Amino acid sequence: MPESVLLGVSYLQSRWDGHRGAPSVAGGYGPMHLTDLRTALARERPHHGHGAEDPRGDTARETREVHVELPDPKELPERLRTLERAAELTGLGEEELRTDPAANIEGGAALLAAAQKELGLPPSDDPAEWYGAVARYPGSSDAGAAEVFADEVFAVIREGGRRTTDSGQVVVLEGDPDLAPDTSQPTGPDSRTSASGRDGRVECPRSVSCAWIPAPYEEYSDPDGSPNYGNHDRADRPESQRIDYIVVHDTEATWDTTLKLVQNPRYVSWHYSLRSSDGHIAQHVPLKDVGWHAGNWYVNAKSIGLEHEGFLTAPDAWYTEAMYRTSARLVRHLAHRYGIPLDRQHILGHDNVPGVTAAAIPGMHTDPGPYWDWRHYFTLLGAPFHPTAGPDSELVTIRPDYDEHKPVYTRCDTSGLPCPPHGSSAVRLHTEPSPDAPLVRDAGLRPGGGDSTTGVNDTGARATTGQQYAVAERRGAWTAIWYLGQKAWFHNPADGPTAVGSRGWVVTPREGVAPVPVYGRAYPEASAYPEGVPAQAISPLPYAVGAGQAYALGLRTKGEYYHAKTFDPAHHVVVRGEEEYYQIQLGHRVAFVRAADVTVRRAG
Repeated sequence: MPESVLLGVSYLQSRWDGHRGAPSVAGGYGPMHLTDLRTALARERPHHGHGAEDPRGDTARETREVHVELPDPKELPERLRTLERAAELTGLGEEELRTDPAANIEGGAALLAAAQKELGLPPSDDPAEWYGAVARYPGSSDAGAAEVFADEVFAVIREGGRRTTDSGQVVVLEGDPDLAPDTSQPTGPDSRTSASGRDGRVECPRSVSCAWIPAPYEEYSDPDGSPNYGNHDRADRPESQRIDYIVVHDTEATWDTTLKLVQNPRYVSWHYSLRSSDGHIAQHVPLKDVGWHAGNWYVNAKSIGLEHEGFLTAPDAWYTEAMYRTSARLVRHLAHRYGIPLDRQHILGHDNVPGVTAAAIPGMHTDPGPYWDWRHYFTLLGAPFHPTAGPDSELVTIRPDYDEHKPVYTRCDTSGLPCPPHGSSAVRLHTEPSPDAPLVRDAGLRPGGGDSTTGVNDTGARATTGQQYAVAERRGAWTAIWYLGQKAWFHNPADGPTAVGSRGWVVTPREGVAPVPVYGRAYPEASAYPEGVPAQAISPLPYAVGAGQAYALGLRTKGEYYHAKTFDPAHHVVVRGEEEYYQIQLGHRVAFVRAADVTVRRAG
């Protein structure tokens, strides 16, 4: 078997990491992602569920916990129990295949060789002759997903790569730019039916595998008999409203559970789900319609929501390269279609979406969390984060080395022990230029006072890759940024920088206005609401932009509110005002300020 085929498959599944024997979200183990879902689910794994946003306002109905029952191994599809087959083919024990990287690679090679034989193809030292076997490796039941996986594997082989794995080994795949795999090979029993038979309702690029699994738009009665409906709202975007944001989530559930939830009219909704094992995409809500996914009605009305199969508190339940790649293809397609800039002001994590009121801030979600690799993701998007200014710039873009940057997090489980060491996109923020100084406080998360913590779900003292901040001060290897109305220090040594200099625009308080109030939504002024549509309150958050402070500018917009409180979309109204707002990078989450309260200037 060609070594490059093994390396290409392994990179798509695990980026060559072993994850210390921990399973992926799809129950895969080791560099070759041999699946044993039942064993994986038997491990203790915390779930924090998804809060169901009330479409008639901005308050959370409740947070529902996700509970996963252990399936009968005989009922699991083959793609979720490939480790068992690898044990049969190699004679190696299942525990050895889970924990020993060398055994795991041998098991993956055996699966590929068996697939080659089942397809009636001879062994070959030519990588081009392994297309069909590679397509079958993740066990996709959808032929389109199988072919997309194989296409990505061979793209990796052509490009080549180099990476230091989580065990400290440097793995190199020499590129073969002239490699042309034999795509005429069969990829399974239903080969090449999916690509040509794609459901016309899906809104995906042709380069990904995409299925239509609709979220229900249904009326129902609450327990008290009152009428209700779910689980999204009909709209006419972008004609009715611009789509300004794409919001990245993780599912906090397995793939099958995720699909069950989004098809429940009493649950919430999002536009797309992405499967970990092979990057397969399911679309649930038409892009013209509004999903209930962000916990902020203003953002919902102007965004597209993507759920990625994963668990943020389980860093070794990793986001696969296959999922990163198809997600990036989808986001590039959507950004081009709607004119959405590829930057962190418009491509948000759920953990960057602001609470709409002070009371809502503590309950805002924290996914996809500090283990989502934003730097790699934006490289795949074709918009990598590069320095655009010198080391003394007034503006910085957060950009730690994901693989090398491993801050200690806690509370990934109930053990009380630190989370396993793992690469992270986030830098930690202190009140002084010292690792022993307290972390900065978030008055919204802790209205009663108290320091931020190292908890994996605590976003109160965290700046993440791609986010831009105005520099407040520098001392030696430490940089201070303006963050939630205070100076926040992070370690930024010249020989291992965690941020790069940038040029851009910042807002500062207009003379005589400071402190400037900030908001979690950009709603119109009261006079803009027509008769029959109640004016929505614009309540300030418990933060402010003080005199002498500056914050990176995102988008500029006039106030808008989508009034959608009935099942019949004929009664839905888009309210547009004249009041202008600027989006700023206030803390870990974005926020809005009135344009009339601030001055915009160039920073470099």
